[in-house]
Amino acid sequence: MSLAPALLDSLQAIFAADALSVEPGECAVYAYDNSRRESIPDAVVFPTTHEQVVALVAVCRTHRIALTARGRGTNTTGASIPLAGGIVASFERMNRILRIDTDNRYAVVEPGVLNADLQAALKPHGFFWAPDPTSAPFCSIGGNIACNAGGPRAVKYGATRDNVLALRAVNGCGEEFRCGKPTTKGATGYDLVRLLIGSEGTLAVITEATLKLTPLASDKRTLRATYADIASAAAAVARIMAQPVTPCALEFMDDEALRLARNHAGESIPEAGALLIVEVDGEADALPAAVATVSRAARGDGLIELHVATDAAEVTRLWAARKALSPALRTLAPNKINEDVVVPVSRVPELIAGLKDISARHGIPIVTFGHAGNGNIHVNL
Repeated sequence: MSLAPALLDSLQAIFAADALSVEPGECAVYAYDNSRRESIPDAVVFPTTHEQVVALVAVCRTHRIALTARGRGTNTTGASIPLAGGIVASFERMNRILRIDTDNRYAVVEPGVLNADLQAALKPHGFFWAPDPTSAPFCSIGGNIACNAGGPRAVKYGATRDNVLALRAVNGCGEEFRCGKPTTKGATGYDLVRLLIGSEGTLAVITEATLKLTPLASDKRTLRATYADIASAAAAVARIMAQPVTPCALEFMDDEALRLARNHAGESIPEAGALLIVEVDGEADALPAAVATVSRAARGDGLIELHVATDAAEVTRLWAARKALSPALRTLAPNKINEDVVVPVSRVPELIAGLKDISARHGIPIVTFGHAGNGNIHVNL
């Protein structure tokens, strides 16, 4: 469907020629994301200012045409697919870090800033932003906010919803508004920030975010625990999360995930029924006690080996294998079904046992791995 002349004229009044395209080839680039859905928009625009977004929403409302906000399309939910056609607003050019305020521990960014670029800008200041999904080098802050992205660090530092202080946005009527405050305490009014996070573009288009920053720990230790079977590893997860030292990462990989990881990283990944990657961070002089406490919790029935990584290269290899799992699975099984399943940590053993039963009963290979420390398991059928 081509755009009506009046609508095209209105868009051209807002966007320069290089910020608006109705060319089918370019529109096709914005027709898909990391899900298997696809739908070609009628036009793509590239906002660079909040005011352009306000005007864009007003035009779409006037002409009753669908508007889909898009980050970098790394999501697997299909949320950035223009299923109703219409206009895609790609925020890749709205990518400025507007302010880093270390005294008050926040940063103000536009939605197109890449997660990894923000982390790189924060590191010299001694801070980080907690969400660290596998797609961090490519995903945008706006996309992280849209789907409440998490990652391994969420077990200690929280997901996106726990690390955004304030938002600037435009609602479906074309009205601009701000919500939240650049402080960690805000007792006035409704918490619209937490409502918008995870809404995947259905409630408002976000044009600016004030993010809560966390100081970088001075040191970190990484442990690898291998178990004879999945049930033993799942039980260890519950024990580790029940003791006083909160890991900054607690990742789970089942036997099938380990097999794939060995194909990627070689003999550095052990053969076992299941594996846990556990990280603790903090001041260097406090880490030996933290490692000892976590190690005690990790020991139990079914433990094969508990190993503390000896150097940075070993840590890098371990995490590279873990983070390669999702793309490796998609390469091996393009039609796989992948779901994020979250249960209370104490019920992770029950979840894993139930999945194994489903796999056996129906003859469907199921690979499980993920952020076991907060009960978030990636289930791949």
